[in-house]
Amino acid sequence: MALPKANRLKSRKDFQAVFREGIRCHGSYLTLRALEPLCSIKPSLNTATQTTQATDSAHLASTRIGISISTKVSKRAVVRNRIKRQITAALHNLLPKLSRGWRLVVIVKPTAAESKCVSPQFLQELEQLLAQAEVFDGNS
Repeated sequence: MALPKANRLKSRKDFQAVFREGIRCHGSYLTLRALEPLCSIKPSLNTATQTTQATDSAHLASTRIGISISTKVSKRAVVRNRIKRQITAALHNLLPKLSRGWRLVVIVKPTAAESKCVSPQFLQELEQLLAQAEVFDGNS
């Protein structure tokens, strides 16, 4: 079950921005990098500012998520792809609870492949990391 296209973080520029400016939360199997949305523009009488506000609100339409899994996790692509599918399924369950506009990168640690981690463990750890980063809608 893949993430919807609107919720995928794809460009190298976006990944670099999240790694450069985002906050970090660590777990035993995963690391979460999260970059807050830019919505701190104050209203003014200038129409140029109003157009940037419109584009920013359109930009806040969806939270975009990327998954980074290195060959350090496993040399076998089959193992890396299985882990990525499990994380994607867990994120698919959590997607309605997330606040809009965030850019997230989930980084898989080598301990995930070593311990034969399964989907419920990924779901639980992702919930903890997202709560720690205050990405949930309403910070619940």
